[in-house]
Amino acid sequence: MTDEQTRTSLVRALSGAVRGEVEFDATARALMTMDASNYRRVPLGVVAPRDADDIAAALAVCRAHEVPVVPRGGGTSIAGQATGTGVVLDLTRHHRSIVELDAGARTAVVQPGVILDDLRRAAAPHGLTFGPDPATHSRCTLGGMIGNNSCGSHSVAWGTTADNVEALTVARYGGDTLRLGRGRWDGAPAGLRELADSHLALLRTGFPELPRRISGYALDALLPERGPDLARAFCGSEGTLGVVTEATVRLVEAPEARALAVLGYADESAAAEAAPGLLPYCPLTVEGMAADLVREPAGLPRGGAWLFVETGGATPAEARARAEQILRAADAVDATVVTDPAGQRALWRIREDASGTATRMPDGSEAWPGWEDCAVPPARLGPYLREFRALLTAHGLRGTPYGHFGDGCIHVRIDFDLLSGDGVARFRRFSEEMATLVVAHGGSLSGEHGDGQARAELLPRMYGDELVALFGRFKDLWDPDGGMNPGMLARPARLDENLRFDVLPRRPVDVTFGYPHDDGDFSAAVRRCVGVAKCRTAQPSGAGVMCPSFRATGEEEHSTRGRARLLHEMLAGEVITDGWRSKEVRDALDLCLSCKGCRSDCPVGVDMATYKAEFLHHHYRRRLRPAAHYVMGRLPGWLRLAAPFAPVLNALARIRPLAALAKRLAGVAAERTIPVLAGETFTRWAAKHRRRGPVLLSGDRVVAVWPDTFTDHLSPEVGRAAVRVLEAAGRTTVHPGRGVCCGLTYVSTGQLDKARRVMRRTLDRMGPSLGDPLVVLEPSCAATLRTDLPELLPDDPRAAELASSVRTLAQYLEEYAPDWQPPRLDRPVAGQTHCHQHAVLGDAAERRLRERAGLEGELAGGCCGLAGNFGFERGHWGVSVACAEEQLLPSVRSAEPGTDILADGFSCRTQLAQLAGVRSRHLAELLAEGLKGTDTHPI
Repeated sequence: MTDEQTRTSLVRALSGAVRGEVEFDATARALMTMDASNYRRVPLGVVAPRDADDIAAALAVCRAHEVPVVPRGGGTSIAGQATGTGVVLDLTRHHRSIVELDAGARTAVVQPGVILDDLRRAAAPHGLTFGPDPATHSRCTLGGMIGNNSCGSHSVAWGTTADNVEALTVARYGGDTLRLGRGRWDGAPAGLRELADSHLALLRTGFPELPRRISGYALDALLPERGPDLARAFCGSEGTLGVVTEATVRLVEAPEARALAVLGYADESAAAEAAPGLLPYCPLTVEGMAADLVREPAGLPRGGAWLFVETGGATPAEARARAEQILRAADAVDATVVTDPAGQRALWRIREDASGTATRMPDGSEAWPGWEDCAVPPARLGPYLREFRALLTAHGLRGTPYGHFGDGCIHVRIDFDLLSGDGVARFRRFSEEMATLVVAHGGSLSGEHGDGQARAELLPRMYGDELVALFGRFKDLWDPDGGMNPGMLARPARLDENLRFDVLPRRPVDVTFGYPHDDGDFSAAVRRCVGVAKCRTAQPSGAGVMCPSFRATGEEEHSTRGRARLLHEMLAGEVITDGWRSKEVRDALDLCLSCKGCRSDCPVGVDMATYKAEFLHHHYRRRLRPAAHYVMGRLPGWLRLAAPFAPVLNALARIRPLAALAKRLAGVAAERTIPVLAGETFTRWAAKHRRRGPVLLSGDRVVAVWPDTFTDHLSPEVGRAAVRVLEAAGRTTVHPGRGVCCGLTYVSTGQLDKARRVMRRTLDRMGPSLGDPLVVLEPSCAATLRTDLPELLPDDPRAAELASSVRTLAQYLEEYAPDWQPPRLDRPVAGQTHCHQHAVLGDAAERRLRERAGLEGELAGGCCGLAGNFGFERGHWGVSVACAEEQLLPSVRSAEPGTDILADGFSCRTQLAQLAGVRSRHLAELLAEGLKGTDTHPI
């Protein structure tokens, strides 16, 4: 039988046996080639089982066809164990219910696809939580945590996942099911008890005693004095023994109040040596990190490294008292105690984002896992770190340690060269010497993320050949056919095989954007995605934006990581074979809103909006484009032509049959209402206003107001209000010239040649005013000028000069008119911070201006879902509405009567008007309305 016949037979059998999705297409396979490690394997296909019966059926079919199986949760494994060449079981789509939560017994019964944060939210009303909490808690699954024996920052108080598992139901290769518990041999595979009884001495002496010993199989859990504990022995087996179909886990009491002591030290070695001395005070966490992982040091005390020590108590005062006790005991350079929950969350985000931040060195060069999370006894951590640093230096490598100092577990990304043969050889030599160093300190090669392919080859250095041979026999009793995740733990693949970088082009890809942060290399830009999957968070995080399309669909394909994976495979050319013409990549990018949220929210700064524009540019080069690209993508030109006929066109748009026909021809969603054209454009009004305006006294009090397309033709009232505010602040407003355009709509539709022509024309027309302050009222246009302009014209110094001059209204007033007092409005506001403002410009100045004006209330995060042309395009209506319903519409509906609705973006205002019938306004409009006695030139 040929490979294709085998594949066809397998697909037919799986489709007949399981009720969940069976996907063997290029997209499904490409999405599962990688996890968060250095490794890549191409699977045959993906099965998303609906329940335990589906899992068993899929395992039976795969065994009959002699095809290996890889169980996969959130896909954030660091060591490569969530990749494989057979069938991937995606347990995140359906099998994700909390079956039972018994608050009295402090237990929960969960399916393997349950997201950790979902379990914690369900337990919180009962004062309970699940103790282990890795940094990926917002997207990792309980099944994945059991497979890796995950730990997290609270392990000094609550232990590892294995410490918190009561019982497991597992399906083996072939489909038979076992029930594993504690204190009995019931459910064990045949021969397991005999294997343990015949090697008791080895099991008692072969395993180092330390809190974070995750490496290998936990055979010592089978000792009679420890149970035996079959569930614990299964934990950390990385999918090599079977698939968890249900788990009973223990919950712990969550403290009523928490405080966070942040202790500053000279360097990470000093912090590491201090950590063990804090353990007698029973903290909940003792986390460490160094200064070169901190993007913004706000809130941190002085120091070159910090310990994050959390304490709990029945009351805030008790929690604070325990934190202050630790401060007195700690020999720190500087320290602070934070009791405010928001302040604690902000500091914890710094620590949790380190898993992504660490993938870039301070100079921007790449760093990779591979020696990510070894652990030594906590008392040995300081000396170990010094020798670790010396070994890095000896190999000419750099890395920044961080992690769980209280448990002696260190995470580090290292600037390995994994693209060249010499670099890969050095990666191997360093890994071998590191294994020797860790063992010399009595440590474990893995202290949290498992061995996978990255470290399993080195297990003989830690355990010796006899115990490693026993690991192989242990696996064979569970999986005699060898079909469960082969190449991991027992008889592993080499640590320098299957590297994800091997398939990427060695020469730079010809692209249009400059990619200044990646040395102009599109492959390097795509490599930024290391798979930590913060974009897969199902619940929005505060003011965060990334990734609205994933939250709307729940599909990996529509996450930032999923799109990056598809682009990686497009460059590789193995699974996705038609390059820039790829339909798979086009379809995945179709639901990308180009919100730019990933540019700021992704820990490694993946910029999918730019990658999408780049792809569309190449995909449609010399080809017919969708109608929406010709209409909405070229909106500035059409609106300039339409301006003289605005009253007539508005009247025609109110005739439903004509409007329906126009939308169909333009590729606009039928559900949308065509926006009303302004009777008088902002530029026309501004020209008349200048003629009757005040006499120009000094050049330093002149400010140009950018006439973006939306303000000019669709909401000129915003421009008029901004002029009034600026003049009240003592400024003279001018117009930068007719025909200027940022190129936003051309960029978002991938018409990059046209965008560059428009941008160059704009630079020409700006003339000598380049570099002067430029107030841009539309956040998306400001973001385009700030980022896309210099990245599309990297060789034109005028582009960088113009980009540096861009200010929002609030930024300009704060910088150039700091003494101006805005009108005191004293009323509540609600609404949304524009996604581009959040991602590129920041909203700190807007927050301060609102506070000075007495505008109280927080604005929602996320994306409105309209996002320029996206929400208007046919086929996007459902996702557009779902994005709006996530944060924006609920925040507006819940606002008290009399609340002003703020939305600085035209898209946000349009979405509110069309979906909720709500009138929202730009901040400039609210400020202008509050001005009294200053209107010398009425708006």
